[in-house]
Amino acid sequence: MLGRKKAPLPPLEEVAPLVVGKGRPTPRRSQAQAARKRPLVVTDRKAAAKASRERLREERMRTRVAMDSGDERYLPARDKGPAKRYVRDLVDARRNVGEYLLFAALALVLVTFVLPPQLGLYATLSLWFVVLAVVIDSFVLNRHLKKRLAARFGDDVPHGSVRYGVMRALQIRRSRLPKPQVGHGQSPR
Repeated sequence: MLGRKKAPLPPLEEVAPLVVGKGRPTPRRSQAQAARKRPLVVTDRKAAAKASRERLREERMRTRVAMDSGDERYLPARDKGPAKRYVRDLVDARRNVGEYLLFAALALVLVTFVLPPQLGLYATLSLWFVVLAVVIDSFVLNRHLKKRLAARFGDDVPHGSVRYGVMRALQIRRSRLPKPQVGHGQSPR
């Protein structure tokens, strides 16, 4: 009386015939296991190793070309994304003191062999001034990157982008990977 109305049942001749089974016999266990079997080691190990080496070499070459050209598709995960690209361009557009730290250290080693020991003290002191300049420049770059990234990307900045930029600034420009896409003084894209 107060319940829902039930839908009328269809007539018996409209009901589809009931299909029993899957239409083929069940395979024996031994047949099913034999069908799944694959060798753990390929039959021609030399050919498989050669193909594997060739595949890895092609992948390394593709990654190397991407590092040279800056192609985002094949870059490693640490270098992907618009924020990382922007950081790379910001760092590459300015002159960083960290680029010259290795050259200053090499010059110190050479000078200490040539100069008398009394003057070697001044060479060591000058290297400490260069290291202090690198620390100050890294601090300034850190603040600059944080400000520019916040202005451009807001809260969508990947974690570690600023550290990525500071570490890139400490590398010699010619040895940076991915290769710099902007010159000194150019504005980043």
